[in-house]
Amino acid sequence: MNLTNPFCDADGDKLREECGIFGVIGAREAAPMTALGLHALQHRGQEAVGITSFDGQEFYSRRGTGHVAANFSSAEALAELPGIMAAGHVRYSTTGGSGLRNVQPLFADLASGGFAIAHNGNISNAMHLKYDLVQKGAIFQSTSDTEVIIHLVATSRYPTLLDRFIDALRLVEGAYSLICMTPAGMIACRDPLGIRPLVMGKLGDATVFASETVALDVIGADFLREVEPGELVEVDLDGAVRTHRPFGDPPARPCIFEHVYFSRPDSLMGGSSVYEVRKAIGRELARESLADADMVIPVPDSGVPAALGYAQESGLPFELGIIRSHYVGRTFIQPSDGARNADVKRKHNANRAIVAGKRIVLVDDSIVRGTTSLKIVQMMRDAGAAEVHMRIASPPTEHSCFYGVDTPERSKLLAARMDVAAMAEFIQADSLAFVSLDGLYRAVGLKGRNAACPQYCDACFSGEYPTRLTDLADRDRPAQLDLPVA
Repeated sequence: MNLTNPFCDADGDKLREECGIFGVIGAREAAPMTALGLHALQHRGQEAVGITSFDGQEFYSRRGTGHVAANFSSAEALAELPGIMAAGHVRYSTTGGSGLRNVQPLFADLASGGFAIAHNGNISNAMHLKYDLVQKGAIFQSTSDTEVIIHLVATSRYPTLLDRFIDALRLVEGAYSLICMTPAGMIACRDPLGIRPLVMGKLGDATVFASETVALDVIGADFLREVEPGELVEVDLDGAVRTHRPFGDPPARPCIFEHVYFSRPDSLMGGSSVYEVRKAIGRELARESLADADMVIPVPDSGVPAALGYAQESGLPFELGIIRSHYVGRTFIQPSDGARNADVKRKHNANRAIVAGKRIVLVDDSIVRGTTSLKIVQMMRDAGAAEVHMRIASPPTEHSCFYGVDTPERSKLLAARMDVAAMAEFIQADSLAFVSLDGLYRAVGLKGRNAACPQYCDACFSGEYPTRLTDLADRDRPAQLDLPVA
């Protein structure tokens, strides 16, 4: 989202996860461990990275634009971050500008001492809260919605920092997974619905938190469990762990698109292998929309597991009909339209010897604006494909997300403007089909979608948002409310 107007977005052609977070407490080399963890989460954000550490007396921060390796690969850079506790963040600027002042973790000196926070998600009433805070004299140093939480903590009248933190979160709507550092230790938490992911691990005496289990794997930590929706986990500098459940026990609604696209396939999500779920989606897709074709071809890399499942269920051979260059950055994460369009042309190449004269099933994870699908279908036709049948491992994306995923405004979503037949004509495919919403739920291990009480947040498909969207409702209020948030 654009921060000055959170309802506008650059014309991306993939749903874009906002960021990944990582934290460790009780480790002798906390900052190097955090850099490794962030490297495993690099797919969740490639625009900027930051790490903050604490040595028992002082907080230290280093932030930069670009990849983790470009900022934290040298011993000199990591030497600037001493201590046994550290937290880090990789981001793509969905809301907020791309300047260094918005790179997390954000840090502030509160009355109780230093406070650092790393946030995955999006606060859907941040503009509303920020307006009230500014009217009361608050001065913001960034254009990030995360800073709203810092100000709410600072102005709370409760006696302890934990109570002030909980008081702040009670005012917040939307989605968040947070890792916070204080002079007393680390606090990790998820929003009451658990929309954004967060897991907990152990490495020796150290406690580790991360957006995905793959970040635990890369540092050799054992996966303990997911941080539960609405749970706050406190870990002090001596390693003692305490948990709190201040928000009751509402039914969880984790983001189902984590299974479709965002998470790395070698992660576990909701107790299931992301890779196996994506294969299961492909099997559901084949059962629902079998094509009369010669082979199944994935759109690399995100379409590979679903294409494998489709091939296994259909009995069609699986072939690598598109070869991806791994020396080009992910199209969806590039902030510049020019860079995005150039990447589409350089990123994929048809394997002409496999494709020529064949009826092919192309399997991809999603269609957002449709421009990338159009180019890939045309690439297959240029390579001599006799027929091109497109199969999509998610339902039609008809609605924008306001929970930390950067989607175009609804008028730019192809599925919001066209039915499936018109979409097929737009991308110039011989046929097009999406997995059904019930099929997606079956793939994650359920019998189907419970319409009365959906088990996941699927608002981008269904339009059923699980929380209030205050800023969306306020968008036509007077111009002074149009304050930047992230």
